[in-house]
Amino acid sequence: MRNQALGWVLAGCILGVQAAEPLPLSVQVALRQAQLPPTALGVVVQALDETKPRLAWQADLPLNPASLTKLVTSMAALDTLGPTWQWQTPVWLTDDGGLAIQGSGDPRLGVERLWMGLKRLGITELRGPLRLDRSAFTPGSAEPGDFDNEPWRVGNALPEALLLNTKAVAYTVRVEGLQARITADPPLDRPAVVPTTPGACGDWRGALKLQWAAGQRPRFTGSYPAACGEQTWALADPDPATYPARLLALMLREAGIAWRSEATVDAPAPTTTPTLLWPGPTLGEALRDMNKASSNLMAQQVLLSSARAAGVPTPSPDTAAVWLQAWLDAHVGTEPAAHVVNGSGLARETRISPAQLATLLHWGWVQPWMPELLASLPVAGLDGTLSRQPGRFGAAVGRAHLKTGSLRDVVALAGIVDAPSGKRWVLVAIVNHAQAQAGRGVLDALLRWVAQDAPEAKTGR
Repeated sequence: MRNQALGWVLAGCILGVQAAEPLPLSVQVALRQAQLPPTALGVVVQALDETKPRLAWQADLPLNPASLTKLVTSMAALDTLGPTWQWQTPVWLTDDGGLAIQGSGDPRLGVERLWMGLKRLGITELRGPLRLDRSAFTPGSAEPGDFDNEPWRVGNALPEALLLNTKAVAYTVRVEGLQARITADPPLDRPAVVPTTPGACGDWRGALKLQWAAGQRPRFTGSYPAACGEQTWALADPDPATYPARLLALMLREAGIAWRSEATVDAPAPTTTPTLLWPGPTLGEALRDMNKASSNLMAQQVLLSSARAAGVPTPSPDTAAVWLQAWLDAHVGTEPAAHVVNGSGLARETRISPAQLATLLHWGWVQPWMPELLASLPVAGLDGTLSRQPGRFGAAVGRAHLKTGSLRDVVALAGIVDAPSGKRWVLVAIVNHAQAQAGRGVLDALLRWVAQDAPEAKTGR
């Protein structure tokens, strides 16, 4: 009975909003063209200098925001750490002639920075073991393929304190006559060769017939369309537990440092002053990487690092999500109940209302770090996940800083729109529906309408 009563209350609120504030005609047309019901959409549009929304459509309905969750993660991190907070990775040359590295969650510790960091040690030989300390974070119980059964996708890699090169290998395919050579970067696998085929490029990844299984090296058993030229395919390494040690052994050789000992993973780092600190990105820099490309792995690294700095001891993905939930409740309230299960939005269970996200954006606008948040978001028609087809956005091209969200049954858009008149608007729009992917034109219509200073809506027939 309680759930039924709640449903009646929500339905009454929705009907009231619909009757009082009809959707703009262009949005109604876009919904009809997409064959989506108006009840699939939740929207808030409000000028930053006005106290009431220009449009609030199902504004209090808890919806799955997909990657709009990264806005919550971004603001919680900026509020906790500040934009200039910087990751630091401590490194020791140990008394037994070895090397110890203590992970701090740095999300950008890639091949080039590893090589430079090792060269800075100024040595040509290591006689002792390689000790890798990953104790800053506690591993979770999830597996890389839990969400979509595609564990080979780089975005599905799990966060960890010593995240090296995002645990990924990029495979480049080059045509060499009647065959195609496949090489790995970093070169953790031997080159492979497959035959080429004539005809159009088409689905070259499918043609390669990737054989990927946990704990085994990837294999390509198919062919490659010669018309595709050179292509690169980034894959998650199938043995992430050993990836840091294998990569560091390779990087030591490439840095000209002889090493013939063994690697010990999860060994505690020394308690003495580090020999070096490898500087990582600032939070502001990491957020640009995270939001422009909508990186799920980086979002989790940012969340875990923020929770640790906020006092959560050796956070796990679960305890970090609990911290993020508490932060969210403190800033938007608990009615209706918002629910976050991770920092990335790669979840079916996350719920937040358009009004709550709009509240966060209004609050964030007056914070000293708001310029860094805006700089991290894709710009309509210019970069990141909004770089394609600038004609979609009308007057909003170059004037809207917006986070995108997309899952099988979700498309979403939220951020700040700077209209040509000089007026600034908060826009939050979320579509939840089995055919949500057809609703991108609905979001585009809303954005174009807001960029025209959200003229008074007219009811369509």
